Amino acid sequence: MAHDKVVERYSGLARAALEGQIALDCSAEEFDQGCFGAAGYDDTTGIPESAVRASLGCGNPVAVAELRAGETVLDLGSGGGIDVLLSARRVGPYGRVYGLDASPDMVRLARANAEQAGVANVEFLHGAIEAVPLPDHAVDAVISNCVINLSDDKAAVIAEAFRVLRPGGRFGVSDVVTVGPVDPVRRETAEQRVGCVAGSLTVAEYHDLLRRAGFVGLTIRLTADHGDGVHSAIVQATKPVTGPGRV
Repeated sequence: MAHDKVVERYSGLARAALEGQIALDCSAEEFDQGCFGAAGYDDTTGIPESAVRASLGCGNPVAVAELRAGETVLDLGSGGGIDVLLSARRVGPYGRVYGLDASPDMVRLARANAEQAGVANVEFLHGAIEAVPLPDHAVDAVISNCVINLSDDKAAVIAEAFRVLRPGGRFGVSDVVTVGPVDPVRRETAEQRVGCVAGSLTVAEYHDLLRRAGFVGLTIRLTADHGDGVHSAIVQATKPVTGPGRV
């Protein structure tokens, strides 16, 4: 799916959330089984209802990102802002969380949710996850919730995550991956069912892109099984503390 169509689709979902509807980017059956959305979170107390309604992820990256007080965090594809707001709790008042989304409607929704929640240590940016509008070495952790699979240039997304991370920074995302040889038609049907409109990486392909970008300590842990080789997964990696051009 072309970038403009992805933006159009998620802008419509943002407007649906503002109107009090539950936004769905996967099939209703997948959503009802608890694989997506707010079902992935243990505690959303204090999070505005419109942020919960617009929760479109396939996991809870905040739970595995090992966020610490005072850190700076970037959420790729921040949607209605639920992961940004939850991360803001973890990093505390001396930390900061950036949310980046390509949909202007999602950015407006997220800003309204942050204002409603009274959270001041967050900033929502409009832009593409393939070209992050932050300088090098700007953040301690990069998170994302079922968004990288929407990109037509996943290598660029991962390279940008590496660029903006400080040495020793952490990459911890929820995403959709494919495991094993699968009939391509059945695989595409399963991907569309879970809202993976640009196609998922295989586990091996994900490992390769992370390694080529420079990440170390790579782990990919499968979570929900969506059938036909398609799974939700937690992907974690670390930017080396030292390396070319770094000390």
